[in-house]
Amino acid sequence: MVAKIAIPVVSLLLVVGIVIGVVASVNRSAKDPAADENLSPHMKAVTQICQPTNYKDECMKTLSGANSTDPKDLIKAGILAVAESVKKSFNMSDDLVEKAENESNRTKTALSDCKELLQDASDKLQDIMEKVGASDISTIANRSEDFRIWMSYVISYQELCVDGFDEDSTVRTDVRQSTEVGSQLTDNVLTILGGIQQVLSSFGLKLNLTSLASAGGDQDDHHRKLLSKENGGYPTWMSAADRKLLASNPKMTPNAVVAKDGSGQYKTISAALAAYPKNFQGRYVIYVKAGVYAEQAKVAKGMKNVYMYGDGPRKTIVTGHLSYAKDGLGTWKTASFIVEEDGFIARSMGFQNTAGPEGHQAVAVRSLSDRSAFINCRLDGFQDTLCYQGGRQLFRNCVLSGTIDFLFGYGAVVVQNSLIIVRKPMENQFNTVTADGRKERGQPTGIVIHNCRIVPELKLTPDRLTVKTYLGRPWKAYATTVVMESQLGDLIQPEGWKPWAGSMFLDTLYYAEYGNRGPGASTARRVTWKGVHSVLSRSDAMRWTVDSFIQGREWVANTGANVIYGLKA
Repeated sequence: MVAKIAIPVVSLLLVVGIVIGVVASVNRSAKDPAADENLSPHMKAVTQICQPTNYKDECMKTLSGANSTDPKDLIKAGILAVAESVKKSFNMSDDLVEKAENESNRTKTALSDCKELLQDASDKLQDIMEKVGASDISTIANRSEDFRIWMSYVISYQELCVDGFDEDSTVRTDVRQSTEVGSQLTDNVLTILGGIQQVLSSFGLKLNLTSLASAGGDQDDHHRKLLSKENGGYPTWMSAADRKLLASNPKMTPNAVVAKDGSGQYKTISAALAAYPKNFQGRYVIYVKAGVYAEQAKVAKGMKNVYMYGDGPRKTIVTGHLSYAKDGLGTWKTASFIVEEDGFIARSMGFQNTAGPEGHQAVAVRSLSDRSAFINCRLDGFQDTLCYQGGRQLFRNCVLSGTIDFLFGYGAVVVQNSLIIVRKPMENQFNTVTADGRKERGQPTGIVIHNCRIVPELKLTPDRLTVKTYLGRPWKAYATTVVMESQLGDLIQPEGWKPWAGSMFLDTLYYAEYGNRGPGASTARRVTWKGVHSVLSRSDAMRWTVDSFIQGREWVANTGANVIYGLKA
C-alpha cells in the first residue's frame, strides 16, 4: 500500500468561467447573509448547493461557470470537474512516463500503473455521467447511496496510483499533488449527494423520496416498498433470473464447468471467464471442480453478475505467489484473483497468495465489485490478503488469514460470521487486522467486522502475547473500522489500535467497538485518540450493520447469503 505526482496545484484548479469580482461577491455573501440579495439566481443556487461541502472554495470555483440553477445541472458540473481533473492527472503522468528514463524500475512501474488506473477512473466517471444524464433529480436522490459509492471509486483509483510509489519517492509527492484537487472535488460531490434531501429543500424542492438515508439512516419504509408480494417476497427491482437463482439450490446448472482433469468444458478459470458471452444478461454461472488452480484469474469489466462456486474452500483453490517485494509489482497487481465487475458472487472456494511474509504486500483477492459477496470462502495470505478496492461487499461465513494490514482497501465492506486468523509474521514485525483507506470525509466507505472470531493460528499461539496484534491502523486520513459483537482473543493488544505514523490521522479516523466479548475485548486500556469510540451506543452501532452501512436489504438476498441485517442482540 502506498504513493504521489507533481505539477503546480494552481494549474489543476478548475476555474470554470470565474471572474474575480464574482468570487469576491460570493465570499462576501458567505460572511454576510444579507449580501445574498446582490447575487444572481445562479450564484445563489451555487452557494446553496456548496453549503454542506468540505472544500467550499473549490466547490464555488467549479460550479460558478455552470450557468444554471437546476440542482441536477450543478451536480453534473461537479462530476465534469472531477473528470477534467482526472484528465489533467492522466496527462501529467503520461508526460512523466516519457521523462522517467533515469528513475528506478519501481517508479517506472508505478507511473505505468497510474496511467491504467487514471484511465479506469475516467471510464468510471463517464459511466456515472451517463447514469446521471438518464436520471431525473428524484431518481438521483433516491439512488444517492449508489452514486456516492460509484464516485468513491474515483478516489480509490487515484489512491492506488499514488500508493504505487515508494514513500520517499519525489515522483510520489508530485503525483499526490496532481490528484489532490480531484480528490477534493470528488468529496464535494459525495457530500452534496450525502445531504441531498437538505440540498433539495434549500432549492424549494420537496420530493417523495424512498431512500435518502446515508450510513445509519432509517430505511425501513424503503425496505417495505422494495419487498413485494407480487414478486414472491423478493425486491421489485430483482430480475426474474435473479429470483430464480435465489430460489434454487446454490449448486445450480452452470453455464461453464471448470475441471483440471478435463472432465469439464474448460481446464482453467480464466478460460471459462473468457467465454463470457458479449452482452450477456442474467447470471453467468461457473462451477469450478475440486483442484488447485495456479492462475491469476480475473472477472474483467463487462463480466457482470458472475456466480462462481466450487466444491469447498479447501478443495477448490485459486492460488498465486506474486508479491511487491519479490516481483516488483504494485500491490494491486499481485492478486491471485481479481474482480472488476459488479454483482459477483463466490461460494465454497479458496483463494490464496503463497508469497509468504517475505513477499511483503501480496494479495489473494482484489475486488472492486459493487454489491458482491463471498460466501463460505477462504482467503489466505500474509500481508494485504484482501484488497476491498471499491464498492459494497459482503464476506459471510468465511475464513480470512494474514499478518500486516491483511484486510485493507477503499470500499465499503462487512465481514460477518467469519473466522479471522492472525498468522505469524517475520521477526520484529507486528500484526494489524485492518488498514482502511478512506481518504475523504464524504466517502461512505470503511470496514465492519460483525459477529466474527479473531484468533491466532497454531504457529502464532505460543508467541501470541509477545508478537503484538492490533485491530487496525489508519492507512488514510478518515480510516473507518468498526468491530462489533465479535469474539476477540487474548492476542489483541490492550490498546487495541496502532498509529500509522506518529500522530497522523488520529483526530480524523473513526474506530469503534460495540458488544464484543472475549479476553481481547476489554476497552479499559484502549487508546484515547479523538477518533476512537471504545464504547459505542446501540443506536450508533446500528449505523454499521449490513442493512444501514451497505444497504444490504436491497441486494444481499440476491446472493443467497443467510445474513444478519441488523445487530445480533
